[in-house]
Amino acid sequence: MNKKVITLNRQYGSGGREIGEKLAKELGVPFYDNQIISRAAKESGFSEMAFESMEDKASNSLLYSIAMGMNVFGNQDMSFNGLSLDDRIFLAQSNVIRKVAEEGGCVIVGRCADYILRDYDDIVNVFVSANLDFRIKRSIKEYDIPDGKAGEIVAKKDKSRSNYYRYHVGERWEDLTNYDLVIRSDLVGIDRAVTVLKTYIEGIV
Repeated sequence: MNKKVITLNRQYGSGGREIGEKLAKELGVPFYDNQIISRAAKESGFSEMAFESMEDKASNSLLYSIAMGMNVFGNQDMSFNGLSLDDRIFLAQSNVIRKVAEEGGCVIVGRCADYILRDYDDIVNVFVSANLDFRIKRSIKEYDIPDGKAGEIVAKKDKSRSNYYRYHVGERWEDLTNYDLVIRSDLVGIDRAVTVLKTYIEGIV
């Protein structure tokens, strides 16, 4: 079977990471989340902390990115010369994402992988969403977030992911027309979401 690469973006607290990990296991393919950072750090020489810092900085730099019109993928074939440190780190991470996609079928969570791999064949882009109440309750249970701060933290995490995507891609992360399939984990549950995704992916191979 020709195994596809699945990119998975998700709202915070929706269970998207768990869905992605279980889906990878069901399909018999590698799962990549923080493993992307570890591999990119090893191959590029940058520290893992530098990658994490870059994500935090970019996610809080939406106004800067709009003002400068910066989009690293507009210059993906150029050398590191002339790029900021943050963009060099993002480019190193992007190179790893392309490498793992070329190695075969896999599931990649976040990190603009859908855009990075936009010109590749056999890519399925998925977005996992859920209503706010479900995500707040799940975040409290799964991440031990204090009840009184859960709503604020969920909203902040979503904004961070949206800004990070806008900074590097120049498009809206939450624009559902960017994805091949959108699934509501609060309606179908984590395990049924995995089943639905597996059925969909196997049906288009």
